[in-house]
Amino acid sequence: MAIQTERTMTVAEYLAWEARQEVKHDYIDGEIIEMSGGSGAHSKIAMNIALALGGLVNLLNYVFHSSNMRIRVSENRYVYPDLSLARNDEVYEDESELTLLNPMFVVEVTSPTSLMRDRVDKLDLYFAVPSIEAYLIVEQDRPRADLYTRSEDGWRLRVFNRRDDVIPLPMLECELLLAQVYRGIEFADE
Repeated sequence: MAIQTERTMTVAEYLAWEARQEVKHDYIDGEIIEMSGGSGAHSKIAMNIALALGGLVNLLNYVFHSSNMRIRVSENRYVYPDLSLARNDEVYEDESELTLLNPMFVVEVTSPTSLMRDRVDKLDLYFAVPSIEAYLIVEQDRPRADLYTRSEDGWRLRVFNRRDDVIPLPMLECELLLAQVYRGIEFADE
């Protein structure tokens, strides 16, 4: 009896196929993962973070990328974070500048469908990228931000869950207020 296996794409096939798609897809070792559309809260939170950081960092030193920028986390893995920053020495996979190779700060805003991917799968992927100094996971259903920062002896986690919490971002030479992240967002239990 023949066993049927699902055909996976090569990296070259994925990149060519993805260029023709209307919806973005992560690519992990041949597996294609469709990125779901975000909610209003998801969109507001991502924009709040970008606007707050844009007002805090020296824009001559950093380049901001929206969720349209793909990041290559290894030779066979590509993902689209909700927000990424690179220093002004950004490096792209090729001249199309569709894939960033050296992000230094990435942000994911969780949704019910992405929670486990953002907290487990992408955590491991981002930890493996040498240029990434910090990974911020922000929940959209409750006030909570988890900041993972790279240190000499590994990764450190700090959790922020009160609106008056201040998230230190020394790699960006600034601090982000959790109240800024959730500006205009109300939660049922507040």
